[in-house]
Amino acid sequence: MTHPHPTPQAPQVTVRGEGRLEVDPELARLWLTVSARGVDRTAVLADLTRRNTEVLGLLRARGAAVGKLETGSVSILPEQPRRRKGEEARAYRGRVGITVELTDLTVLGELVPELADREQTQVEGPSWELRPDSEAYAEARRLAVAAAVRRARAYAEALGTTLGSLLELSDAGAAEPGGPRGHAFQRVSAAYAVEGAGAAPSLDLEPQRRTVTAEVVARFTMLPPAL
Repeated sequence: MTHPHPTPQAPQVTVRGEGRLEVDPELARLWLTVSARGVDRTAVLADLTRRNTEVLGLLRARGAAVGKLETGSVSILPEQPRRRKGEEARAYRGRVGITVELTDLTVLGELVPELADREQTQVEGPSWELRPDSEAYAEARRLAVAAAVRRARAYAEALGTTLGSLLELSDAGAAEPGGPRGHAFQRVSAAYAVEGAGAAPSLDLEPQRRTVTAEVVARFTMLPPAL
């Protein structure tokens, strides 16, 4: 795409504009590891299957509060990987990973202890996130465009003239601290293997607000200033 070159009769101004706002998170992500251990591989697999099914059932019982539920890697390995040839493994350990995305953050304080209180279950997270289509991203871009227009007008006014027309508007990048979508991670890691300990207490988890930024580059024509 070609653009007209600036001339004394059609001067141009190019500016950057940035939009920034803080918003409450819309999603929380947890990572679970369900384990089993024993001397018999088949029994370990059976225990792992049972515990995994129970955890998935607990999560599905939360209904719409659970947006996504994904099972990750599964492994059943001997605890003596360097044993001598022909020697039987003394024990086996099985693990399965589960990723949970919560859309209702109010259930988090009860759900984390409930999951962590289960036998051989480890919980990590939460990661505070925004939805991919969150209105916060669009609002940050609107703020960035408004900032670019204000800056361009300020330059034009300093020259004693006004803006003419918009020639180009490009996205200079939109990001948040901490990653492509700005995950804020609050580490709550727990593993329990105690049975009969009673109901798990509620855990007070304070969501971390997200900072959303957007940046644009805009190019305008100006009316020729009377210099």
